[in-house]
Amino acid sequence: MCNRYTPPHVADIEREWAIGRQNPVRWWDDVLYPRGQGPFIRRARNDTGYSKELVVGQWGLIPWFAKEPKLKYPTNNARSEEIADKASYKLPWARGQRCIIPAADFDEPNWETGKNVWWRFRRADGRPWGLAGLWNTWVDKVTGEIHESYTMLTINADSHPLMSRMHKPDPKLPANQQDKRSVIPLAPEDYDIWLAGTVEDARGLLRLGAVELFEAGPA
Repeated sequence: MCNRYTPPHVADIEREWAIGRQNPVRWWDDVLYPRGQGPFIRRARNDTGYSKELVVGQWGLIPWFAKEPKLKYPTNNARSEEIADKASYKLPWARGQRCIIPAADFDEPNWETGKNVWWRFRRADGRPWGLAGLWNTWVDKVTGEIHESYTMLTINADSHPLMSRMHKPDPKLPANQQDKRSVIPLAPEDYDIWLAGTVEDARGLLRLGAVELFEAGPA
């Protein structure tokens, strides 16, 4: 699970995803924690063809059935294995409400010393991460206020040479059954497929990133 990341500079987002002009003024958080305000990229809602738009919303998806925007349970991470069935995520997934979450870096806890040491992860090639996510728009029925929100998808990383080292291990479980989690980095050539492809196309992109992609070490 990821609970802290840093969005890239606006210029880096615009350059990486070829979007500009209509972007919101940067008022998102410099460092993102659950329920903070962050940028995400989705297929433009008002374009009958295909284009991308940069949106700002809460990191923690607000499902359609929520009574209020501030939830009592966390929705900033979603297990990719459950998104087709879990109530909070199944409609955004079925409707193709997929987004790309830009990140300059993200942090994960490493417990190999017996205590928590935060590790920071960047792309080895210096580009920003484009992490797989889902978005939703929730409207307050009383005030009419529109709330944009998103969640970051994760995947089992027990077999990954690097990501399996993160998070506190459960001593009662074997190494291959820990359910260590990793974010899902999208390859740049897959960005448009993730945003505009079919559900089956998108499902094929739910995979771990190659270890060579990561530059990681104690923060």
